[in-house]
Amino acid sequence: MHRNLKDYLVISLKGMAMGAADAVPGVSGGTIAFISGIYEELISTISGINLSLFKTLKNEGFASFWKQLNGSFLVALLTGIIVSFVSFMRVAKYLLEHHPVLIWSFFFGLIIASIFFVGKQINKWNIATIISLILGAALAFYITTLPSLNSNNSPWFLFFAGAIAICAMILPGISGSFILVILGAYKTLSDAFHDFDFKKIALFAVGALVGLLSFSHLLKWLFKNFHNTTLAVLTGFIFGSLNKVWPWKLTATILEKETGHIIPFSDVSNLGTLAIYEKQTQITEVYKTVTELSTMPAVYAKMNQVDSHVISAIALMIFGFFTIFILEKLGTKKS
Repeated sequence: MHRNLKDYLVISLKGMAMGAADAVPGVSGGTIAFISGIYEELISTISGINLSLFKTLKNEGFASFWKQLNGSFLVALLTGIIVSFVSFMRVAKYLLEHHPVLIWSFFFGLIIASIFFVGKQINKWNIATIISLILGAALAFYITTLPSLNSNNSPWFLFFAGAIAICAMILPGISGSFILVILGAYKTLSDAFHDFDFKKIALFAVGALVGLLSFSHLLKWLFKNFHNTTLAVLTGFIFGSLNKVWPWKLTATILEKETGHIIPFSDVSNLGTLAIYEKQTQITEVYKTVTELSTMPAVYAKMNQVDSHVISAIALMIFGFFTIFILEKLGTKKS
């Protein structure tokens, strides 16, 4: 495929959108790749990285090697992803701590639009695709209800966390960052980026590379042999993930870091409202949120004694919704 500099700049912008999405627990960069029209090329390119590339390099030279690798596409996309992921992870940490309703509202609108655009690519609906969609939605919803584990700094743990999370990152609807939260690795990795701890970042990156090269072959095979069914499962994944990105949530259980006991949040009501709980550093050093429950804006405001930001949230949902239309238009134009 012949591309010019403008095309590669657009690919880098799509990569930046993917990186920003992957930095937020609950949003999948794979969804952005799918909507923007580069998903199947990405999977095909990654799965094509094997030993035959080095034979091509040895026998036919660098130009043939680079073409077989689809190297310009990878460099443009990865540049956007890495720059955005590293920078936005720091921003996301602040927004999730201080403006959670607003950031989740934007991504909720984004996910709603994604369901439509991924689902419409299913060419034929039948019992198999419907069941696949339901099963995908049920699995994704179940994953969003799993409690998060305590943080773990073990090198091998970071390696395996990277391998598992990257598989989720390239699946539309399944958030790699949320998998990191469940595994208890999100804070460790977030702190590593914040503190520029290159050893931990490298361990995670190597694990991610191993997982990516392995999982991409399976995805390529599924798209080739079960295209509609695979799309139905992915659409279900996106639909089921809506529970995670619902903006208004109440803390249900927390973890006592010293004892490792998980207890209902109501048992420590003396800590005050959730808003106070989240802002007092001395309290967050003792307790950690484990599970949250989606609720209505009015209930959220009453229980937390804070503004539910309904008007701003709806505006951001609409903005997120139309952001997907722009990405989809770019993807359709290029394809």
